[in-house]
Amino acid sequence: MSVFSRLAAFLVLLLAMPFLGAGPAAALEPVQISQEDVAIDLMPAVDLYRDKGRSFQVSTVPGADGIVRRIEVEANSANASGSWAVFALANNTDEQIDRLIVVPHFKLAGSGLLWPDLGAQRVAAITPSEGFALERQPSSEADVFLVTLDPGSIITFVAEMSSDTLPEMRLWEPDAYKDTLNAYTLYRGIVLGIAGLLAVFLTILFVVKGSAMFPAAAALAWAVLAYICIDFDFWQKLVPLIAGGEQVWRAGTEVALAFTFVLFLYAYLNLNRWHGVLSAFTLIWLIGLLGLGAAAAVDPPLAAGVARLSLGLAAVVGLGLILYLAWLGFDRAIMLVPSWLLILVWLAGAWMTVTGRLSNDIIQPALGGGLVLIVLLIGFTVMQHAFAGSGIGSGLISDLERRALALAGTGDAVWDWDVTRDRIFAASDFDGAAGLPIASMNGPARNWLPILHPDDRDRFKLTLDTIVEHRRGRIAQEFRVRSEDGHYHWMSLRARPILGSDGEVVRCVGTLKDVTDHKKAEERLLHDALHDQLTGLPNRELFMDRLAAIGSLAALRPELKPSVFVIDIDRFRQVNDAFGIATGDTILLTIGRRLKRLLKPQDSLARLSGNQFGLILVSQTDVEGVAVFAETLREAITAPIQFNNSEIVLTGAIGLTGWSDTRCEDVLREAELAMYQAKRLGGDRIEPFRPAFKVAGFSRLEMESDLRRAFSRNELSLAFQPIVRLESGATAGFEALLRWEHPRRGPVSPSEFIPIAESTGLIVQLGQFALDEAARRLSDWQKLTGDPALTMSVNISSRQLIRQDLLNDVSAILKRYELASRTLKLELTESLVMDNPERSAQLLTRLREMGVGLSLDDFGTGYSSLAYLMRFPFDTLKIDQSFLKNDRRPQRPIIVSSIVTMAHELGLKVVAEGVETEADAEQLRKLGCEYAQSFFYAAPLSADDARRRLQDGMGGMKRAV
Repeated sequence: MSVFSRLAAFLVLLLAMPFLGAGPAAALEPVQISQEDVAIDLMPAVDLYRDKGRSFQVSTVPGADGIVRRIEVEANSANASGSWAVFALANNTDEQIDRLIVVPHFKLAGSGLLWPDLGAQRVAAITPSEGFALERQPSSEADVFLVTLDPGSIITFVAEMSSDTLPEMRLWEPDAYKDTLNAYTLYRGIVLGIAGLLAVFLTILFVVKGSAMFPAAAALAWAVLAYICIDFDFWQKLVPLIAGGEQVWRAGTEVALAFTFVLFLYAYLNLNRWHGVLSAFTLIWLIGLLGLGAAAAVDPPLAAGVARLSLGLAAVVGLGLILYLAWLGFDRAIMLVPSWLLILVWLAGAWMTVTGRLSNDIIQPALGGGLVLIVLLIGFTVMQHAFAGSGIGSGLISDLERRALALAGTGDAVWDWDVTRDRIFAASDFDGAAGLPIASMNGPARNWLPILHPDDRDRFKLTLDTIVEHRRGRIAQEFRVRSEDGHYHWMSLRARPILGSDGEVVRCVGTLKDVTDHKKAEERLLHDALHDQLTGLPNRELFMDRLAAIGSLAALRPELKPSVFVIDIDRFRQVNDAFGIATGDTILLTIGRRLKRLLKPQDSLARLSGNQFGLILVSQTDVEGVAVFAETLREAITAPIQFNNSEIVLTGAIGLTGWSDTRCEDVLREAELAMYQAKRLGGDRIEPFRPAFKVAGFSRLEMESDLRRAFSRNELSLAFQPIVRLESGATAGFEALLRWEHPRRGPVSPSEFIPIAESTGLIVQLGQFALDEAARRLSDWQKLTGDPALTMSVNISSRQLIRQDLLNDVSAILKRYELASRTLKLELTESLVMDNPERSAQLLTRLREMGVGLSLDDFGTGYSSLAYLMRFPFDTLKIDQSFLKNDRRPQRPIIVSSIVTMAHELGLKVVAEGVETEADAEQLRKLGCEYAQSFFYAAPLSADDARRRLQDGMGGMKRAV
């Protein structure tokens, strides 16, 4: 091309610029095509020109020869929108390339929430800058054009638009596009088949079962089927759509989805039974959606946008209703929770799709499949109702009439609820009907709600709903009905459901009876059972209940610090002897009233026994306020009482205690101990509780009770005394020793609680605790040190020894903590073994066969029979500390030497207890004693201290290496 030709072309283009419409500022760039490209998104390379009329001029991109040309395209379609799309393709290869330009009619992603783009034909024709217009390929859901690119060609294409929007344009390799269509066709066919089967099945279920939820579920299924038929382009194959008809059908199906969605929620939750206002609101909503369906023919985008908002609103409102009714115990609401969660997830995905946050080829068909999955889950839910219940029967009206006649003489009313029509009939001629709102009791079930006591309404609703849902059972309920004068009557309802031929409840029939007098008698009996008949104050049982309630509240509110008082009237027996029991009762009544006047509403006073009162003070929490109140109590008791022109002056012993984190019985016991101390000191005084009172009165029974509670309160623990190798001084193992940290007494000696545990049988539970805890610690420490030979010795009691479960316990613990059996040693005393030598021999042999170590503890303090020692399979012998402590006795070395020699002759290891000096240790080393255990090496350690000892030992070994 000559320089003059290039200059001429440039001048022509420059002169034509004023006549061209304003277009994109960026120059058009051709899309490079190769044989390997399967699908290319052309949208970034497309320039859109709107409102350009039926004739459009545009400059092409420079061709292979570098020349920029001007082309003019005339619209051929009658429904041309006046918009044009321009793009360019370049084939830089040496081969001819065939490709398909695909523009889908509808794309859900980015379609918009309000006034959405509902799809239409996008491209009427495509004209290339060279050659003839592109050939349109047959397709009902997209505009498809075949383009052939010669080798080395660069062609500009002008697309005549049928609409003003272009959601997507792709360049496909023909075979790849065909394979993609086939893959989606298979998926769509499966989803359509499942949706069709669901719709037909739920319709059949509606025919068989008459409940309103079944036609509502069937309608929802058909709406979903219609929606995916439009979305999957299946409806086009059944009913060819006219131009623009696709938008109307798509908007119509979205409105149908919104309508049936609300209808199903209303019918399934049976909102018409109890919620009149909500029923009216739902009816208005449904009528509005019906009107919206008609509007879809006029303005489809508006109708579709409002329908989408309705779906979201219904999901939110439905979630609130379902959670509220599920909290009330309504079975249907509880069963709908999984389906509703799936609906919420689906709506969230749909919202992200239409707003463009999710945009890919999979999301649109996935949402269609999700709709079918929702209907499938809803179908399973309604089927549970369809096939629930046992048996189908019909009520015999004549039998009901006979029963009504038989009940006429009892004074009870016939109560009949026609479930199908939702009408209740309650007779007005029964005993107790006077004053009742009979007019409100006859009519829809919801008419009962305003006349019922607020505390009984939810229970009444739940009972009737449960009977209808389960189709079995009986109604046996008592509730309060407000009479015309505002007072409440207690009514007793006894009824049963009657099933129709379809298995659904058609009516509930029973009796209604006024039981107000009976309830008042029960209340009087309950009051008398919990109150003192003389003073009217709460008795001891009610006082303890209030004390427990205050304790629970104090545990949650640290600022609440209640005080407990026990008040005993001094020398009250003398008053009874001098003036008589009647006078004594009058005096008690007077004192009770005096004390009552001192209290605030949050405080509580009770009569615990004859002349003893209990008081819970909550209104005063500081020490000074409690002290002043206690003095006020004392003064109120000592105030003179006028009797027969004379005065009687009494005094009182007052014991008080603050609240502690213990049982309410223990708190009252502390106040009583303080009161007894006040009486011992002469009475007429106030005595606060001191721990010394508790220790002085701590009995064996109390210790047993506390020991039983020690397990749940984590008061028990183990101490670990090291067993060292005499030769090296290294730690070979530990002996586990039980410890009890009492919350009030502090550490309790094993010599105190072990005998109690032995006598009560708690020793077995203690032994199991010690065995499990010791094995757990041993497993941890073996892993810590890497020493699998580290041992743990655990003492066994007589109760454990005679139990067959000991073998199972030991075996289970070894497996649980993955311990080598030889590292666990069980220690038994001579006296324990000799209590039942035959049984002991059998059990010890079994343990020895398991590989468990057996140690004879306190050797020399019991029988010390060598015959028995040879009979039992011990592997370790422990010399009692009594043989090592008396250094001045000349027999000591001889006895110890004999014991060690004898043990070695029998193949036993020896552990010496009571080593006090290094000289003792040296002497034992010379005798060949292997191990020692005493305070000389270490006192019993806590678990943390024992762990640190092992870690320190590991550090020493590393330094030695």
